[in-house]
Amino acid sequence: MPNSQQIQPVPVLDLGFLGAGRMATALAVGWKHAGLLKLGHCQASDPFAAACESFHQATGYWATDDNRAMLKASKVVVLAVKPQQLHAVIADLKGDLGAEKLIISIVAGATLPTLCAALGHQRVIRVMPNTPCQVGASASAFSCGKQASIEDSQVVSRLFGSVGKVFELKESLLDAVTGLSGSGPAFVCLMIEALADGGVRAGLPRDVAQTLAAQTVLGTAKMVLETGKHPAQLKDEVASPGGTTIAGLHALEKAGVRGGLIDAVLAAARRAEELGKK
Repeated sequence: MPNSQQIQPVPVLDLGFLGAGRMATALAVGWKHAGLLKLGHCQASDPFAAACESFHQATGYWATDDNRAMLKASKVVVLAVKPQQLHAVIADLKGDLGAEKLIISIVAGATLPTLCAALGHQRVIRVMPNTPCQVGASASAFSCGKQASIEDSQVVSRLFGSVGKVFELKESLLDAVTGLSGSGPAFVCLMIEALADGGVRAGLPRDVAQTLAAQTVLGTAKMVLETGKHPAQLKDEVASPGGTTIAGLHALEKAGVRGGLIDAVLAAARRAEELGKK
């Protein structure tokens, strides 16, 4: 997996997910592939049987509707519930979420002060991951609560660093991370779908167009990351005077694609901030 060979392995973790939805499943798959989770040392809990079954089928790990059973078996707990459910879940389980556990929250918008006040302790780390973690290509950021130790920070760095790139940032920046990399995979999928539709409109078979579109996005992202060149420079290297690419870029500018993407990130970031205030 990308980056996993560059990071020192952590001991096998007794890790549980409170919530067995898509993000919890994606993380469990990524950490399993990175060798950080082992059978019998990872579990999830969720009141919905369908979520438990889906988590188990994707990961091979145990899933249950008994939150307390999961918490009893876990030393590291990933809060992966919906923002609207957070306060009710914590209120019900507060006595089982003691200070001996490291709490990793991936709940969008839920701030460290809110989490620490609700839990009654501050060994909490807030993380904003994204779904490409399941293929070792995530982009994540985290911020530590006041009582989280250096060792806790290292655990989070190693977990999320094993499945992509991770940054420790001020908490005030995490809503921006939510808008950019948290929601970003959906924006990029929309772009891939649209590019593929363009290829089909130009006469390509659907399967060929989708593969070409996805590979083009993948290859361009690798160029940005590996060459260190600014995206504008790489763009200009493709756009020959009077050529096909500059004609296409002109069409994108007329359609307001650049401004639309900026607005999408800002809208998602604002929504994360709103969720944090509820």
